[in-house]
Amino acid sequence: MTYATITLLLIGALSAPVQAGENDSRSMEILLAKSLHSIGNNRLDVALNEVDSLLKVNPNFKLAQLVRGDLLLARSQPLNDFGNAPNAPRERMNDLRDEARVRLQRVQQQQPITLTPKYLWQLDAQQRHAIVVDTSKSTLYLFENVNGEARYVADFYISVGKKGADKVSEGDQRTPLGVYFINDKLTKEKLTDFYGPVAFPLSYPNEWDKRQGRDGHGIWLHGTPSDTYSRPPRASSGCVVLTNDDLLKLGKQVEIGHTPVIITSQMDWSDDGDRAERGALLAEIERWRNDWTNLNTNAYLSHYARDFSTGNTKLAAFAQQKRLVNSGKSWIKVNLSNVSIFTYPGQPNLVVVNFEQDYSSSNLSNRMNKRQYWMKRDNKWQIVYEGSA
Repeated sequence: MTYATITLLLIGALSAPVQAGENDSRSMEILLAKSLHSIGNNRLDVALNEVDSLLKVNPNFKLAQLVRGDLLLARSQPLNDFGNAPNAPRERMNDLRDEARVRLQRVQQQQPITLTPKYLWQLDAQQRHAIVVDTSKSTLYLFENVNGEARYVADFYISVGKKGADKVSEGDQRTPLGVYFINDKLTKEKLTDFYGPVAFPLSYPNEWDKRQGRDGHGIWLHGTPSDTYSRPPRASSGCVVLTNDDLLKLGKQVEIGHTPVIITSQMDWSDDGDRAERGALLAEIERWRNDWTNLNTNAYLSHYARDFSTGNTKLAAFAQQKRLVNSGKSWIKVNLSNVSIFTYPGQPNLVVVNFEQDYSSSNLSNRMNKRQYWMKRDNKWQIVYEGSA
């Protein structure tokens, strides 16, 4: 990457204002881009002042340090390639160039103010926020819940696995793709400095991962060491890594056990077709509930796919048990609340449905959080997994 190439990338991309004292990913990127733009216009003294101002805010921003080094070196020789430091480790320079490329692309990207991710079909009342990670753009998007619909709040630069995305096995240094939930919060007292001030473990492997034979553990949202502002786009062992400032801001918005984290290899945005399909699925879920409530066991079981499973129990054993249980009931009532629906990245026609189930019958009552995976085949939605959430 050359500074001439950087200048071309930045044409028309620097209109966003930056408020003094702002210290999130986008603000740092815009400040860095302004300095790089000045270099491209041969205004080296201006560029040096701009990057010095950036480093006053974040002295551990290694990418900005590299640009400053280039500018100082330019006093004695022409400034050509990005990262002119003599005898610098090639791998380290490539990492910083990769970070520069991703950050400049993020400056160019328009914030999705009016768009909704394809994956967030419906949020329940307890899910005040939702997170979508786009590994291809090294970006984490934060959305808020407005009457069940997702509305854009902010986005942050992230690092993912050294080998990219689509985790399969323990130690493969890849970030998983799927629908997960934040299931814990680890404070600084429980962490080494490497992970930053806080960490949020995710529910990997989920039920679908286990069904596909995927394994591994310890996939977190976490920060960086105290002497590091950010890491290259591909630098973790599989976790999603933010700057410490961004992580602390994000941490104020997440709720343990409720906040969904959808990780995809490419962001897709919702359209009218998604809304229609969501309506069709909700209607099928209501038919499933009605058939169960009406003790129409054959119709109820028709909502389950032939390859359905719940844990180690397959459809035949599940159906036998349901027929036995229902035969002993004179009436059943089932009510669903707090329904959320998430489409599954990379898996066409697969959705994750969560809800609170209030069940009562002539001889038993209970309330539970339930999770189902519904798949559309031959134009029909059916359940392929069911279990507690």
